[in-house]
Amino acid sequence: MSEQIHIEGYSESGFWGKLKKYAKTIGEELVEKVLQLYYALESDKCSAKHKTIIYGALAYLVSPIDAIPDLTPVLGYTDDMGVVAAALAAVSMCIDEEVKEKAKNKLKEWFS
Repeated sequence: MSEQIHIEGYSESGFWGKLKKYAKTIGEELVEKVLQLYYALESDKCSAKHKTIIYGALAYLVSPIDAIPDLTPVLGYTDDMGVVAAALAAVSMCIDEEVKEKAKNKLKEWFS
């Protein structure tokens, strides 16, 4: 990422580590949406406000403190999905075909 915004609790290594570790557990659909948020950070359409929203959602995803603990079967990722969905709605103008394609390519790499 060329322009970094510091968000408490978010780190690049923490994001990739958790996403790779739990990708199969949280499923392709959620992983794809998370990757769309991540790659939207590179978009020229994404303002500092949008990037702050994205980083906040990604920080929540990698945070060990959740409203519903990730270890709770079935429900554990419900809160994460809600945060990701809200962030996607707030930054939808940043997610173009190029962002979607990058997310799909990474998803294929992990799930193929």
